[in-house]
Amino acid sequence: MQNLLKNGIAITGSGSAVPSTSLENEVLTQLVETSDEWISTRTGIRQRQLALPPESLTTLATDASKQAITAAGITAADIDLILLATSTPDDLFGSACRIQAELGATKAVAFDLTAACSGFLFGLVTAAQFIRTGVYQNVLLIGADILSRWVDWQDRRTCVLFGDGAGAVILQANNSDRLLGFSLKSDGTQNHHLNLAYEGTTQQVTPDIHIPTGSYHPISMNGKEVYRFAVQKVPEVIDKALFEAHLTVDRIDWLILHQANQRIINAVADRLNIPEHKVISNVAHYGNTSAASIPLALDEAVRQGKIKPNDIIATSGFGAGLSWGAAIFQWGR
Repeated sequence: MQNLLKNGIAITGSGSAVPSTSLENEVLTQLVETSDEWISTRTGIRQRQLALPPESLTTLATDASKQAITAAGITAADIDLILLATSTPDDLFGSACRIQAELGATKAVAFDLTAACSGFLFGLVTAAQFIRTGVYQNVLLIGADILSRWVDWQDRRTCVLFGDGAGAVILQANNSDRLLGFSLKSDGTQNHHLNLAYEGTTQQVTPDIHIPTGSYHPISMNGKEVYRFAVQKVPEVIDKALFEAHLTVDRIDWLILHQANQRIINAVADRLNIPEHKVISNVAHYGNTSAASIPLALDEAVRQGKIKPNDIIATSGFGAGLSWGAAIFQWGR
């Protein structure tokens, strides 16, 4: 009965994994008309990691999860729920169950959650509800994507942006609630600005029935509109999450945004009056890793000793949907 009273949430461990193959900006100049200066000035990105066989979303997510489980001081057998935030599963039916099997998390229920670059943030809030209601005690939340599978490498507007990776955290029931506030938003009227749409051809089943069958278009993005959306909406949603947490911006120890573009990160920090030394950024090394970007940046900062127990972190995810959200939490138990 004592565990049932622990309806607060603590984020107690993190892990991350990236592919071994690096693609620098200089190599991209051989594929499309661009330059290292053009890419780095407009995005802050200098390289990205690409998943090549036998690497897969499952292998990256499993590696990141094992690190998070170890860091939290639990075992895979302790996990009640596995949430995989991804838009690029190895299996269109979902990859969470395969990860469950790889980990040996035999009692965990596992499922995928798709919210693109907002996926980890949406997953964090979803996982928290299972803990707050007392249903589960130990949740593994993974953000992982292999966007290189869906990039048109002749489209210089998008091929310079995306990379592959995985990050994971453990959320546990706790006497005090470390998820201090959050806010989630969606606006489907702007979906056309960033998408990975179905592309079908027709297959004749009978003389009267023609079934669409096929794959997906490469990633399509209106960069100017996405930039405008992010710079306007992200500071607003962080302010809302801070209000829910009964905190002011000066209480934030670290800002971890979705690592989409260094200019967006800088603009949001400026609008919130958060100084540069409080901003976590690794976009230069990994590019936009979608749902993986926040937990990947978080894990690196924890392992570098920047983020310490009880530090207050403001985080925000934003992207396709269009979707966006923010959460304020304290690191550790």
